[in-house]
Amino acid sequence: MKNARTIITISEQEKRWLVAYSGLHGVSLAEAIRRGIACLKTAEGHNAYCKFVQNTAGIWKQGDALTYQKEIRSEWGE
Repeated sequence: MKNARTIITISEQEKRWLVAYSGLHGVSLAEAIRRGIACLKTAEGHNAYCKFVQNTAGIWKQGDALTYQKEIRSEWGE
């Protein structure tokens, strides 16, 4: 099987999380992404993901979540 190289765009927050995950588990960023894809490819992983999305849809009732997230994170400083 031949590997394919792919470029993806993720947010800075996602990148920081991915770097932290990779460091914690001692794997490369690419391996962490491959693990995530492998999990989603399994029926169990896909079903768990779909169930999570369905169970959490609409639970945020305090306005625009992205605006709230940006405001709260601006307090952290950089």
